[in-house]
Amino acid sequence: MSKKPDYRPNVAMIIVSNNYPEKKEIFIAQRNDLLDIWQFPQGGVDKGEEVIDALFREMEEEIGTDRAKIVGEYPKWISYDFPEKIAKKMKPYKGQTQRYFLIKLKKDAQINLDTKHPEFVNHKFVDIDDVLNHTAHFKKPVYETVINYFKKEGLL
Repeated sequence: MSKKPDYRPNVAMIIVSNNYPEKKEIFIAQRNDLLDIWQFPQGGVDKGEEVIDALFREMEEEIGTDRAKIVGEYPKWISYDFPEKIAKKMKPYKGQTQRYFLIKLKKDAQINLDTKHPEFVNHKFVDIDDVLNHTAHFKKPVYETVINYFKKEGLL
């Protein structure tokens, strides 16, 4: 893991529908605390937790299912800084360092945003070429880097 003590370790997922690879639709969800913000599901890696375990735990916690399989993984940790307004709430962290995974939902996966601690109020699948038009500005450089990597690998 990247040794950035002021960055919160995190897993993030680019989820494709079970129509993948025929259709390259990407899951995004609308936050419940920032209604104009859409993002990929993500969450912290607990101390001592394996990254893959954190990935499936966070998926279940955020979208109500872990019925998925890993299609690809971005090969290194990638970081971003929180905007000042968010950084105040996230002290002592000034940003997040993340591991990104490309995830395909299984046919029997049922998305349910009404989880124990709901983070999202809505979700949708958008075309890969349209996804950045919907997402938070401060995350776009990371999203673009990771999406371009998966495209280059022939996965998106």
